[in-house]
Amino acid sequence: MFSFGTRNVGIDLGTANTLVYIDGKGIVLREPSVVARNTKTNEVVAVGSEAKDMIGRTPGSIKAIRPMRDGVIADYETTVAMLKYYLGKALGGHSSRPYVTIGVPSGVTAVERRAVIDAARVAGARDAYVIEEPFAAAVGAGLPVMEPTGSMVVDMGGGTTDVATISLGGIVSSRSIRMAGDKLDESIMSYIRQKYSVLIGEQTSERLKIEIGSADVEAAKDMASTTVRGRDLVTGLPKTIEVLAEDVAIAMKDVIAEIIVAIKETLEETSPEIAADVIDRGIVLTGGGALLKHLDTVIAEATKVPVFVAPNPLDAVVIGTGEALKSIDVLKNN
Repeated sequence: MFSFGTRNVGIDLGTANTLVYIDGKGIVLREPSVVARNTKTNEVVAVGSEAKDMIGRTPGSIKAIRPMRDGVIADYETTVAMLKYYLGKALGGHSSRPYVTIGVPSGVTAVERRAVIDAARVAGARDAYVIEEPFAAAVGAGLPVMEPTGSMVVDMGGGTTDVATISLGGIVSSRSIRMAGDKLDESIMSYIRQKYSVLIGEQTSERLKIEIGSADVEAAKDMASTTVRGRDLVTGLPKTIEVLAEDVAIAMKDVIAEIIVAIKETLEETSPEIAADVIDRGIVLTGGGALLKHLDTVIAEATKVPVFVAPNPLDAVVIGTGEALKSIDVLKNN
């Protein structure tokens, strides 16, 4: 596709995590989308896992920043610093500037799309393209996106959930809503605060979601509980509480209901022919949210359409961006 000797790089620039794919090597980097800066000097102190561990634990002079919000750039300067660091780390000593493809939510504006391209170029890309994340996810999940048959993908990341039907190399209908992993975490924190009068942090909330989270409130009643530590809002002192799986499921149910509405609306906009293909082939779930227990069965029950989790849901978007590097036509169409 591009000049010989130049690395082609695909990036899933997510709200929660950033993944980097190099043509011929596969996924070479997987790190949290977090940067720690010294607020006095503006110096980058840490990037990725090291910076994420600092969230909620930093002194006044250091701030842990998540530069991506709701799937788009919220802090341009910090995003550039993060991309520059990750490109350097992924490429090692390779001196030539890479061609880069980055996944973006399907609902982004032209300005938001341009910000991603500009950030990649400033960070060191020779040139940059964007590809809509649900299309990239479908490619990464192995769906027949170039064929005259309809496929449906639900890509649930940290900032956005993208729903799309795809046929003949393009998106036929889509929805992008800012209801995804981060909103689930926020809902859990809010519920724990209201029920137990205990304040927990982002990482604790995320752990609850991963360990005992379920999309099915009834199924959660039979699941295990776990203990977490937080701050008692009455006394101000540290406190350990036992949290039920049912608590977490109840906390998340409204966000999941919004996602199901988006799926139904996308299906309603789809032609009868593509709808028939989707019923035959099923809906494919990708992204970190696809790993939420019972999400597939809850969506299947609500839509009356079979639902499957992609083989590598966390990697589908970045694999799709990497595959798209091989076809300039796909990039121009998306």
